[in-house]
Amino acid sequence: MSDAFLYRVKAAQRDLIERCAGIERAVSITGFSKSQVGRWNNPNDPDLMPIGAVRALEADCCQPLITAVMAEAAGRRLTDPEAERQSDVNVLAAHAEVMRLSGELANSVAVAIADGHFSPTEATAVDRVAANLERAMSDLRAMAAVVKARGGATASLRVVSGAEG
Repeated sequence: MSDAFLYRVKAAQRDLIERCAGIERAVSITGFSKSQVGRWNNPNDPDLMPIGAVRALEADCCQPLITAVMAEAAGRRLTDPEAERQSDVNVLAAHAEVMRLSGELANSVAVAIADGHFSPTEATAVDRVAANLERAMSDLRAMAAVVKARGGATASLRVVSGAEG
């Protein structure tokens, strides 16, 4: 296994614990000790979650974060069974969120490398923003797939002109 893959899994573990309302709640969901869940949450600790804990936490927050990383490592992607709900997302709002997070990511990287050194702590901060951007991009792509499947949709966009007449 490559270090990059392990870092992705560790980041997914942290995100999964966060989306399940933190370490204490992850303890109650998985039945593992607080210290063990803390090791899973620590990016510098090599401990990885067992499959049973992954399934329990992913089921709780309804987001297959670690499963998606595993699929990507095998050259696959997961499909969203709730893609239908994405068709109701406002195109402009989804695009705005992607653009906002893109700017936030650019800023995070710029701050991280400003002193000429990219520390592990800075990499963790950048990864958190990148994870949020990845989620926003996934939502936008799922919405676009539904629109394509339906043959188009109303964009709720109006052109405003200063000319009367």
